[in-house]
Amino acid sequence: MRYNKIRKMDIANGPGVRVSIFFQGCAFHCEGCFNSETWDFNGGLEFTDEQIDEIINIAKDDYISGLSILGGEPMHPKNIDATTRLAKKFKETYPDKTIWAWSGFLFDEYLKDKEVVKYLDVLVDGQFQIAKRDPRLKWKGSSNQRVIDVQKSLKNNKVVLYK
Repeated sequence: MRYNKIRKMDIANGPGVRVSIFFQGCAFHCEGCFNSETWDFNGGLEFTDEQIDEIINIAKDDYISGLSILGGEPMHPKNIDATTRLAKKFKETYPDKTIWAWSGFLFDEYLKDKEVVKYLDVLVDGQFQIAKRDPRLKWKGSSNQRVIDVQKSLKNNKVVLYK
């Protein structure tokens, strides 16, 4: 499992000031992807428990609203175990801070039964589609993507959009 970068103070990927990690590796290769340097599963740096501890430490300050998990594709079978470990440790350490994640995989078709969703607050799902690109959209790049309230979706057993 590899990662591309960790941002200590990110204001673009979720509400407030956040810690963001960009995992390495994606099989979707969406045309117009803003982060194509993360596609190669062999690129980037090795992800270990040291990076989890680093993220937990960076997020300790009160002004950090939460964690954002992006890629690459953090929910790819090669990455999802590390994503789950990170999300679990983060939520156990900071139960009042939010975890946002972005994935090309659809919540209701692939992710709803994965352990990782127990720890996520918001998921932006769906592959970026350049024909549906709209820079006015909040938290997503194309109109086919959904910003999902994960815990309400799990509770209601249907997709509930984040408001």
